[in-house]
Amino acid sequence: MYPNVRSSDPEVFHSLQGEYERQRDKIELIASENFTSLAVMEAQGSVLTNKYAEGYPGRRYYGGCEWVDVTENLAIDRLKKLFGAEYANVQPHSGSGANMAVYFTYLQHGDTVLGMDLSHGGHLTHGSPVNFSGMFYNFVGYGLDKETGRIDYNVVEDLARQHKPKMITVGASAYSREIDFKAFREIADKVGAFLLADIAHPAGLIAKGRLQSPVPYCDVVTSTTHKTLRGPRGGLIIMGKNYENPFGKVAPKSGRTKLMGELIDSMVMPGIQGGPLMHVIAGKAVAFGECLTDAFDAYTKQVISNAKALCDEMLKMDYQVISGGTDNHLMLIDLRNRNVTGKQAEIALDASGITCNKNAVPYDTQSPLVTSGIRLGAAAMTSRGMMEDDMRHIARLIDRVVTNHGNEDVYKAVKEDVKHFCRKFELYPSLNASADEIGRRVGESVDDALESVSKTVESVVDEVKGIFRKD
Repeated sequence: MYPNVRSSDPEVFHSLQGEYERQRDKIELIASENFTSLAVMEAQGSVLTNKYAEGYPGRRYYGGCEWVDVTENLAIDRLKKLFGAEYANVQPHSGSGANMAVYFTYLQHGDTVLGMDLSHGGHLTHGSPVNFSGMFYNFVGYGLDKETGRIDYNVVEDLARQHKPKMITVGASAYSREIDFKAFREIADKVGAFLLADIAHPAGLIAKGRLQSPVPYCDVVTSTTHKTLRGPRGGLIIMGKNYENPFGKVAPKSGRTKLMGELIDSMVMPGIQGGPLMHVIAGKAVAFGECLTDAFDAYTKQVISNAKALCDEMLKMDYQVISGGTDNHLMLIDLRNRNVTGKQAEIALDASGITCNKNAVPYDTQSPLVTSGIRLGAAAMTSRGMMEDDMRHIARLIDRVVTNHGNEDVYKAVKEDVKHFCRKFELYPSLNASADEIGRRVGESVDDALESVSKTVESVVDEVKGIFRKD
């Protein structure tokens, strides 16, 4: 694995090797993480790392961009096809950057925006006071119904009518139910608001039609490219239609009204970014190509089925799942009936070989650094080939740890079980450089070599015998 790093910088290689072994030997349930293909990682580590390419395809500020133009156009075209979009920008370095570009394009400092409260499953960029979104704009938060754990669209409409937001931001980082973008469009139209959908989490599921698409209903859509899209870490912006901007902005020479895509492009670069990360865009192009395949369609179907299996098993063991179920790849577990905090559960599970994150639950009584819940996702382990029964097994492992919170012997036993369980589902076997694996490969190589030598000796002996027969 990574022989050049190994020889030139053993310290960095040591950290890479340790991270590989962590990913290989642990159950990954963080809902925002996934395992890319080797092709995506290869593209991201390619020669495109060396290229500066400020601007856009055909409109660069640097020379020598003919091949990075090809790469970026592939990413753009594939993304448009994937979501049925007329406009796409693949340059944002992150989902947060994509949201920033949209806000800066559509809003003025101090404008009112309606978004899901972070403590109810929203995202930092949906108005958290510690984030630029909450600092620059007047965000009004909507939450989940206390009884159902779901969005109450009537309450959202009441808030919209009361506060008259310039924009409504739709999306979440810990909401397990399908979002009705059509209903949000109707609410936005009643108050004259722009509608932004941030689909960072369910993007891959939406792309394959497993959940309702926001593209026909929203003015603009943002997402990350990792999570359920299973690409490199980055962001994107798309629009179903590239329409004329309503702000009166025109092209300086012709006086033509600029399209919204032009305004967004200018805000991404040079507005908030400089040079795009062309090696990451190459990884995005590869991932979007993978997303267009039947295999990825089957993957998204399995992700949802696996999430439901994990969720149902947790419910059977009397865990409180917010909203009572899941429609997507994740679920939020309220642990208050287990007398364990989210922080305690996260630490205990990590010690047992199961990685997840503590997460606030609606109407939480704990601080954000402690929380009362954990968030679980099925996307990553589905990428490793796990099925419904495997997810049920994971649920029982979680219960074993949580039920025996504080018991180090249980943690140790579960960790060993997890390691053997995970080894059934290989992760990048060609990168595996563990002692056991190297030993196995060396053994195979030695056996092959001995067999080759044996055959060569037999051949030489036969040849010598033939010579003596002739004599």
